[in-house]
Amino acid sequence: MTTATTTIRQSPPTMSPSSPSSPTNPPTDTPIPYTFFAHIGTGISGICLGATLARWHGTGGVVPATGLLRLFSRDADLGGTWLRNTYPGAACDVPSALYSFSFAANPDWSRVLPAQRELLAYLRRVARAYGLDAEGVMGFGREVERAEWIEETARWRLRVREIETGAVTWHECSVLVSGAGQFTTPRPLDVPGVESFRGEVWHSARWRPDVDLTGKRVVVFGNGCTAAQIVPGIVGTTKHLTQVVRSKHWVYPPVDRAIPRWARTLLGSVPGLAWLNRIIVYAVAERDFHGFGMTRSAARFRQMRRTQVEQYMRETAPEKYHDLLIPDFEVGCKRRIFDSGYLESLHADNFTLTDATPVEILPNGVRMQSGEVVEADVLVLANGFTSNEYLGGVELVGRGGETVEQHWDSFGGPEAYNCTALSGFPNFFLVMGPNTATGHTSAIMGIENGVNYALRVLRPVLEGRASVVCVKRAAEEAYVKRLHAALDKTVWNTGCNSWYTRGPGGKTWNGMAYPWTQAYYWYSSLFPVWRDWEYSGKPSKSPLVKRRRSKFWALGLFGLVGGLFAWVKAHPESRLASLMVAQIPLALSVKQWALGLFNGQALK
Repeated sequence: MTTATTTIRQSPPTMSPSSPSSPTNPPTDTPIPYTFFAHIGTGISGICLGATLARWHGTGGVVPATGLLRLFSRDADLGGTWLRNTYPGAACDVPSALYSFSFAANPDWSRVLPAQRELLAYLRRVARAYGLDAEGVMGFGREVERAEWIEETARWRLRVREIETGAVTWHECSVLVSGAGQFTTPRPLDVPGVESFRGEVWHSARWRPDVDLTGKRVVVFGNGCTAAQIVPGIVGTTKHLTQVVRSKHWVYPPVDRAIPRWARTLLGSVPGLAWLNRIIVYAVAERDFHGFGMTRSAARFRQMRRTQVEQYMRETAPEKYHDLLIPDFEVGCKRRIFDSGYLESLHADNFTLTDATPVEILPNGVRMQSGEVVEADVLVLANGFTSNEYLGGVELVGRGGETVEQHWDSFGGPEAYNCTALSGFPNFFLVMGPNTATGHTSAIMGIENGVNYALRVLRPVLEGRASVVCVKRAAEEAYVKRLHAALDKTVWNTGCNSWYTRGPGGKTWNGMAYPWTQAYYWYSSLFPVWRDWEYSGKPSKSPLVKRRRSKFWALGLFGLVGGLFAWVKAHPESRLASLMVAQIPLALSVKQWALGLFNGQALK
């Protein structure tokens, strides 16, 4: 692989970026490899960033093989979540029409909720279409251990360790983006004695396909979305399956079904039909957002939904397990589970559901608080991931030596301005960062919005009018205060034991959920508030984008909005006037944004 060593306009030097160096200090005798962008992770976020760069700034619709972008991943291939999670029954719990990129529609999904293999194949096709599979773009088996901002050069310096050899390499970039994800670190089992177990133990995200479960006694810990897919996938194979549960979940009626060939043909051949289908599915999914607030209307919605779901659970699950399954908290407090055969599988003769407290792992099984020993050959941990964690163990150091942990401690927990940026960490962006998750719709929408927002904020840097951009501390504080005030008025903060509110150190901190609609996140990402950002550094010529005549079309947009207001003022009783009144906040935002472009306020 070849990479540039200074700016992305220079020719790549003939050197190996894999030359080992000191674990603490970069080499002094060879140039450090450089790309303008570096991204942590090669999952959905990394693919989205690469594809968007190719669409907005690439040559021929693909990412240049050198100098622009480098993605690092500890995995052996691209795919992130959908590469690692290969357990039986692994599938998406969001309809495929939404769980896909808006710029890469797939009319040929085989199911409403596609399985892991189909999702991974889709991501590979998108990466290939935008040139992300070219040599030198993705670096697999390379874990970013540390990233430090170097003020003198206005660059991030990354320390990277090769998984296979342990060798340390270095890399520099002007812009660092983290798409490490929210579900990267498996939660350890908090039951002592695991090391004494004579059988096999693994987490659901580290599934062992080489172990045949036929005729084996299996214990599954957990009953969230993952366990609800694993149990029906393996119960028919095992000698006996015991599921140990600690909490309850609302299990909704199934929505998954095969998509007939004629429907896929129509979606792929009728212009605009796939996009219309996406809008309809979005609107249907967004209805559930109405139930997250603490208003009377939302309470009525939750009660209606609860009645429907509880009836389904009582009709489908064995009666003897109703008290272990049906929650006593409100619908929406935890992420819903679409039934994929889970409740029906509980009728199996070789299945036991228990909420008994495990106190010790023995060489031959699990000892419960009652003294009962559940004998086992295999333990499967479907107990989730460490939540409110966003960097996958990367040591991130910003201005003045401040670490991201110190920064978040000053706020009380993980947070980010517009879920994306941190003051004191210039040219750094989180994709699917704090408070981006939703309890009802597609994470890919949030990822796209985050990527688009970062590139919009970076545009003055990409155009060479500045070299550094950083959000202001006061703006970040105001945003976090407003966000948590909104979260306090949602059902997520009503007290149920949820990974949404499981903060660092065991304290309650909701750094996961987004309290507003995805439409609002799209709007917030479309129109940056320029006064909340600081631009600095020496201007330089950049080949990334051609300057567009933004002043001219911004002036035209401003003139259009002004003309509409003038006409409405002259015709206050018109239907258009009533519509305009309802959209005044949006219109004022458009006006402010257009003025910002025209007057160059982005750099003030």
